[in-house]
Amino acid sequence: MVRSYGGRRSRTQTEKKRGRYIQARPANGKTFDLAFDATLRAAAPFQEQRKKSNDKVALHIRPDDYMRKVRVRRAANLILFVVDASWSMAVAERMSATKGAIMSLLTDAYQRRDRVGLIVFQKDRATLVMPPTNSVQLAQRALSNIPVGGKTPLSAGLQLASDILEKESVLHPDIMPLLIVLTDGAGNVSLGNYAPLEESHKIADNIEKKDITSIVINMESATYDQGLAAELARHLDAPCLSISDLRAEHLYKAVRQASDGLIKNEN
Repeated sequence: MVRSYGGRRSRTQTEKKRGRYIQARPANGKTFDLAFDATLRAAAPFQEQRKKSNDKVALHIRPDDYMRKVRVRRAANLILFVVDASWSMAVAERMSATKGAIMSLLTDAYQRRDRVGLIVFQKDRATLVMPPTNSVQLAQRALSNIPVGGKTPLSAGLQLASDILEKESVLHPDIMPLLIVLTDGAGNVSLGNYAPLEESHKIADNIEKKDITSIVINMESATYDQGLAAELARHLDAPCLSISDLRAEHLYKAVRQASDGLIKNEN
């Protein structure tokens, strides 16, 4: 996927027969959506050697000449926050920064066609507080009262995020997902029979296999950091950012930079 900072949405290569034709590449056996102009140019240099006596064929084209179109179309991002809302001294600061970042992202979501969602996990469950939306009004209502406190069901948060992103990929095949996990990584509640950390790492591995771009924001202070957020980031194949001065504008900038810098290749 080729990213473009200009325009209203991210520029994405697509194999569907929609979007603007920008160039051609060898078909390599794929005979749909052929670029006839490029195919003719590829075959032209070999016409003399392919010509036979009494040959009435105007142009000799072979499968090796086939060129197919490379198209681009505009695709929106889906930014899904997964926030640890278990009890800690930093929970109020964490929620304040997350809410501020979400509202900042939504102010330019109309122009970019992005959507933003929020999952919080605490006690023994994860909750989709704000389904993916680009509505500032809906977000304000959803963010007004978020439950906090209790244990840390990290597995539940990651599993719900995986389910939401899978559902969105079916409803919106061209969506470009970005998963933002704010946690110290210290999960202590399991969904099944595995130990909490082992289970959360297995779910993270499954998310990584789906080629979902993720970022982990380490919420643990440097004094008490056991490296659990960094370990979670390794399973997600994601960078682990530590924002010691957690403010909404800093979190917004980190997420927007990651959103604008997504580079994937579908081909």
